[in-house]
Amino acid sequence: MHINLLCEGGGGDFEWILIILKIGTKHKIPSMRKFIIGALFLGCVAVTPTYSQKKTNSLPEFQIKKADTEAHMRFLAADELLGRRTGEQGNLVAARYIAEQFRKLGVVPVPGNAETNNATYFQRVPFEKMSSNGVGVITADAEIMKSGEDWILMSGGPLEVTTPIVYASFGLEDAAKNLDDYKGLDVKGKVVLVESGTTETQTPREIINTSNEKRKIAMDKGAIAVIELFNAPIPWNIVVKNFATEKLSLLEGDSAAKTIPHAWVNGKEAKYARALRAVKEVEFKTEGRKSQIVRSYNVAGYIPGTDPKLKEEYVLLSAHYDHIGIGKQGGQPYTPEDSIFNGARDNAFGTVALLTAAEALAKNPPKRSVVIVALTGEEIGLLGSKYYAAHPLLPLNKCIFNINSDGAGYNDTTIVSVMGLDRTGARAEIETACKAFGLGIFADPSPEQGLFDRSDNVNFAKEGIPAPTFTPGFKDFNADIMKNYHQVSDNPETIDFNYLLKFSQAYTYATRLIADRKVAPQWSAGDKYEAAGKKLYGK
Repeated sequence: MHINLLCEGGGGDFEWILIILKIGTKHKIPSMRKFIIGALFLGCVAVTPTYSQKKTNSLPEFQIKKADTEAHMRFLAADELLGRRTGEQGNLVAARYIAEQFRKLGVVPVPGNAETNNATYFQRVPFEKMSSNGVGVITADAEIMKSGEDWILMSGGPLEVTTPIVYASFGLEDAAKNLDDYKGLDVKGKVVLVESGTTETQTPREIINTSNEKRKIAMDKGAIAVIELFNAPIPWNIVVKNFATEKLSLLEGDSAAKTIPHAWVNGKEAKYARALRAVKEVEFKTEGRKSQIVRSYNVAGYIPGTDPKLKEEYVLLSAHYDHIGIGKQGGQPYTPEDSIFNGARDNAFGTVALLTAAEALAKNPPKRSVVIVALTGEEIGLLGSKYYAAHPLLPLNKCIFNINSDGAGYNDTTIVSVMGLDRTGARAEIETACKAFGLGIFADPSPEQGLFDRSDNVNFAKEGIPAPTFTPGFKDFNADIMKNYHQVSDNPETIDFNYLLKFSQAYTYATRLIADRKVAPQWSAGDKYEAAGKKLYGK
């Protein structure tokens, strides 16, 4: 049976051997008959490994054309899309392009997408757009602090008051820890002064995570404004650069929530911190920051699996398609001749890999289903993936794996770099897929950068889903990476299109191999997300 099956796969060579064999039999030429039978046997044996390779190469991902991946790149990173900034027209055009590619390729909307009776590829992600920091002043005794220099307004409308200021330590409440920084304080109609972070930590992430909570607590207590002494280990000029400009944040509900003015004051400037802690009254003037609701979209498609026993489970593919816009929006040098941050590497590259996977897997689906999500809002805080993880279109406990694709660029076109390769249980499949296209593999470059937790995959990892990031090849951050990362030079003309093709094909083939696994991948024992995985999957 094994020999017969291989011979059947031999193609035209086997057919002409049969013809000769018939001729030899008809004309009773024994020597020819013996020769042909021997040749047939040897040919079948010899073709065994060749056929195996041919069978693999017949998969659609092996047939993808460079012209197609190049066309996707040239559109997504074109000047006309103006840097694909979240919520702006170029971003919406990119979303429409991805959706129509899904439709063309036979990828269907995700079952369970409540938008427009399940007939759309779009998941609406609501944002609040806040204008840049305006004019204002805070005066504490003799110290005059100027907005945009010594402090920045994080939220809130216009205010002009001279009023008592009340110090409330870190401005937090936690009944479980018997913590109440407002105990015995009356802050109604007053300004509240708080320290940044918590008693345990002053990390930038913790300061940002707790800042909104502090404002909400103060507002609930009746305060009219909050002043927070910002003390994170970040140069103050970097804080101003990143937070004083126009910004987007996820919007809870359908309208912008009412809030109070909330200022971050440079707490490292000792004279300001001393003055604010010492005075009983403060002058607070600000023209406020205007806000409006902005819509952007995650673009989601679905490929049903072929195995009745496994198709309820799925592999989630993700890549962000947004970038940082034009001119001052990009926060990096630009010129009148070129002010568009095209984002070819970050992350049209990963989006092309998604579209390649969509094309190949729709033609020949794997055993498990595949959900493909092009994410918005990554550049402003991983917000598209944060929203999707909180509002999944299919249950997350049916998602066995997430392969995210993102990167700053590449300096080695012989490899693919994978963040979390040895943490997420699918090294063999990813390595096999890369090798099939002549690529090596490199695990977790630049570990000091903590890159696993700096892309959209982390929002799925937090939920417990094994979620590596499949990244264009690099081993460390060097001049080759930084030359184009978030620079106006990152345009399609600088891309190695042969590498883009191989990268996208390897990404697709890895997805197929993982989706066809008998047993789902799991977190490595002791990984910091292992407990979340056990909770998600009930193990």
